[in-house]
Amino acid sequence: MNKAELIEHIANNADLNKAQAGRALEAMIDAVRRTLKKGDSVSLIGFGTFAVTKRAARTGRNPRTGATIKIKAAKIPKFRPGKGLKDAIK
Repeated sequence: MNKAELIEHIANNADLNKAQAGRALEAMIDAVRRTLKKGDSVSLIGFGTFAVTKRAARTGRNPRTGATIKIKAAKIPKFRPGKGLKDAIK
């Protein structure tokens, strides 16, 4: 499912037109993005949790040359599915 299909699904199931569904989806994505940027997490009970984790600096290898390179520490977004989502796909 891509974004357009998701918007259509939201529109059909929430009795909205596609423009309203698109704005609702964009608002949700923006809220998650802003919350993660602040370092907080977003928990949707039964669905899952979006959070930011820190990845430590490490050494890697350039696959083309085989040379050792340093990879910087980074903050990365993660999603941990909730029980409801896990049970729904069994």
